[in-house]
Amino acid sequence: MKIKAGIIGAAGYTGGELIRLLIHHPNVEIAFCYSRSQAGKNINEIHDDLLNCDLKFINIIDKNIDIVFLCLPHGETKLFLQEHSFNNIKIIDLSNDFRLKANAQNFVYGLPELNKAEIKQSSLIANPGCFATTIQLALLPLAKNQLLKNDIHISAITGSTGAGTSLSTTSHFSWRNNNMSVYKAFTHQHLAEITESIVQLQNNFNYDINFIPYRGNFARGIIATIYTSFDGSIAEAQAMYKNYYKDEAFVFVSDKNIHLKQVVNTNNCLLYLEKQGNKLMIISCTDNLLKGASGQALQNMNLIFGFKETLGLELKGIGF
Repeated sequence: MKIKAGIIGAAGYTGGELIRLLIHHPNVEIAFCYSRSQAGKNINEIHDDLLNCDLKFINIIDKNIDIVFLCLPHGETKLFLQEHSFNNIKIIDLSNDFRLKANAQNFVYGLPELNKAEIKQSSLIANPGCFATTIQLALLPLAKNQLLKNDIHISAITGSTGAGTSLSTTSHFSWRNNNMSVYKAFTHQHLAEITESIVQLQNNFNYDINFIPYRGNFARGIIATIYTSFDGSIAEAQAMYKNYYKDEAFVFVSDKNIHLKQVVNTNNCLLYLEKQGNKLMIISCTDNLLKGASGQALQNMNLIFGFKETLGLELKGIGF
């Protein structure tokens, strides 16, 4: 079975990652790469590692497709869909426009480790945020077992690609290099989707999630440390996490400490647990552009069309 895919907003980081993934997917043909700002240019003029890619950016939408990926800035997807209808075409949206239940408009929240059955039956997927994915995967086993009984404390660092391709004061190399900073402390937009997913599994959850995000001085990846109270032993915690993820293709529980290079350029999430006193710490690492965005979107596409979940995502990290 061969399907046709279109990418809207193909010139950005997530669009570029989707092109890289889809051109190697055996069951997908890229029908078009839409970009208003780069229309007429060769793909490799913008994504210059795609040397042999003969596609061009266009500003015309071909409706003769099976699926469209929307890689537009937050807030623009809803406006775009008001102007362009995609009847009988499956949609995966990588913005935050439809992630929350109040705004969902029949979109299913696309975290496979939480909603796999619903994703398989849906034509509209709201792809999770990168911080949200990394943090939720660290907390789902506790929520599933009704064990979140206190406030949750999170510190997480993301690479510069998380800010997108548009330049700002804090994305310039001269500012970002050899530097770190906190932003949106306690108010980050991904908190709402994290909370909704926890409540989906543990409906009596009513505690604070204290989230401190950091800008890191590297290009890609997220490392998060999460801690909360936990009465069981470390062995019990490890067994619970390994059991929750035993059938998941991309989440792994490590018995030793982890680092970003183990997950960058992969669709994997790596977890490590440590117990100190009555507190359980969970370290979670992902690639923000893959498991946190385009890789997860492709994973969702595979689930929707009944392909093997890992198809086109058999990626290895860059090592040292």
